[in-house]
Amino acid sequence: MILAESPRRQRVTRLVNWGHWFALANIAIAMIIASVFIFSSPAPGTLLGALYLVCNWFGHIGFMTFSGFVIFVLPLCYLATNPRIIKLAASAIAAVGLALMAFDALLFNRTGFHLSFSSADLLRSEANTQVTEFGLQQWMYLLLLFVVWLGFQLILANAIWKRVERLQQHKIGTKVMVFFLGCFVASHAIHVWADAELYQPIVKQDNMFPLSYPATAKTTMSRYGLLDLDRYRERQQLQFDPEIHQVAYPTEPVYCNIESTRTFALVVQTDDAPLPDLPQFDLREMDNYFTTASSLDGLIHTTLFGVPEIYQGTLKDKRPVLLALPVGLGMPVSIHVDETLPTEALNGYRQPVSNNHDGLHIAFLPAAKIAEMLNNEVFANSDVIIATGFDTDGGTSRGKLYTTLNVKGKLASTEDLAPTIMNALGCHAPVQFYSSGQNLLAPQRNWLVSTSGEKVIVVHNDQMIEVLSNGSFEISDVDTRARSNDPLNVDLLSRAIKHLIHFSK
Repeated sequence: MILAESPRRQRVTRLVNWGHWFALANIAIAMIIASVFIFSSPAPGTLLGALYLVCNWFGHIGFMTFSGFVIFVLPLCYLATNPRIIKLAASAIAAVGLALMAFDALLFNRTGFHLSFSSADLLRSEANTQVTEFGLQQWMYLLLLFVVWLGFQLILANAIWKRVERLQQHKIGTKVMVFFLGCFVASHAIHVWADAELYQPIVKQDNMFPLSYPATAKTTMSRYGLLDLDRYRERQQLQFDPEIHQVAYPTEPVYCNIESTRTFALVVQTDDAPLPDLPQFDLREMDNYFTTASSLDGLIHTTLFGVPEIYQGTLKDKRPVLLALPVGLGMPVSIHVDETLPTEALNGYRQPVSNNHDGLHIAFLPAAKIAEMLNNEVFANSDVIIATGFDTDGGTSRGKLYTTLNVKGKLASTEDLAPTIMNALGCHAPVQFYSSGQNLLAPQRNWLVSTSGEKVIVVHNDQMIEVLSNGSFEISDVDTRARSNDPLNVDLLSRAIKHLIHFSK
C-alpha cells in the first residue's frame, strides 16, 4: 500500500523549500548592502587581513540573515496554512530587516557607529536637526521608498514560489551551507589567533559589521590553557604607538574667502591666575571649555592646527590653515608669546605684544599680560576670544571661554578655536578638511574627543572617558571628577576615535 503525503505536509514542505531560497536571495542582497561597511572602513593592508575580511563578510552577514529567517519566517511555514499570508509576512520581515541594515550602513558611513541602545542618545541628538527640517514631502518620499522596497520583496517571493520545484533540481543547498558555515568558522578561528597575537589589521575590524561579536583569545584560548594572560597583557601594552607617521593635512584643499579688513584677537591663557577685567568688551562666557595638551608646545600646536597634540610631531613642517589662509588672502597675522615662556614652537612667528597692526592676532600669554595686550586701541572694536584653563603641569583641565562672538553649544575644546575663528572671518569651507574640532558658531555635535599624552579623552553628557594605550579606561564625572561605574559607550568611543584619526593615512 502506497501512502501519499497529506496536502498539509506537501504545502509545508514546499513552503520550507521556498523559504530557504528566499533567504538565500536576501543573503545576497544583504551582502551588497554590507559592502557599505567595508568601503566605510580603512583597508586591512595585508593579505591575511583581507582574507579575514572576506570570510567575516560572507560568514557573519550570511549567519545574521539566515538567523533572521530561522527565527521569524521558518516557524510561520509550519503554523500558517495560507501561502499568500506566509509570503506577505516574510516579505514584510525581509523589507524591514534589510531597510534597518541599510540605515545602519549609512549611519556607520557617516558616524562610525551602529544602531544600538548605547548609541540611541547620540543618534537622537544628531538627528534632531535633520529631522526637524523634514517636511511632509520628505516623509512621503521615505514612505514611498519603503513601499517600493516592500513591493520588490513581494515580487521576489512570488517569483521564487513559482519556480521552487525547478530551483530544487539544482541541489546546491549543501554546498551553499558548507561555504557560509566554513566562512563563519574560519573568521572566528582567524580572529582568535589575531587577538592572541594582537594582529592589528584584523583586530581593528572588530566593529565593522553590526551585531558582530568575534571569538577572542582571552575567552577561548585561555580557557584551555593555550594563552598566558599575563604575557598577553604585557604585549598588549606594547601595541600603543603614540606617533602618527603619515597624515593628509588638510585632507582637501581649503577654498574660501575671508574678511581681510577685520581685526580679531585670540588669546590663550598660559597660567591659572585670575583673568583681569576687560570692561571694554561685551564678553560672553562658556563654562565647559577643556584643554588636554600635556605641554605648552602641545597647547600652541593644538590651537593653531585645530587637531590634538598626537599629530604634533608629524605636522611640525607644515603650516596651519589658520595662518596660511589669512596670509595668502592679504590679512596681516601676528603671534604673540610672552618672552618668559619655555617654548620653541614659534621661534619663526613671534611678535612683540605691543604690535599695533590690524588683522589676526593670536597670543599665548599669562593673565598679567592679557590686559596689557587687549587694552591697546587696536582691539577696541575687534572680536575677541579668550581661552583659559591650561594646566601648567599638563593633562586634561577645565576652564572657561570668553568671547564677543555668539557661540552656541555647551561644550568646547582647544581644537574648536581654529574653525570658529575661520568661520567668524567668513571662511565656510568644511571644517573636517583642516580640523578635528567644530565651529562653535554652529556646532554639529554634543561631544568632543582629543588626546593628552598617551590618553584618548572623550567628553559627553557630563562624563569624561579616559582610555589608556593598553585599552583600560576610566569614566568620571566632569564636575566632581568622581569615578563612575557606568558601562563604556563603545559606539561613542569607536566613532570618536574614527573622527580623531581621520587625518592619518
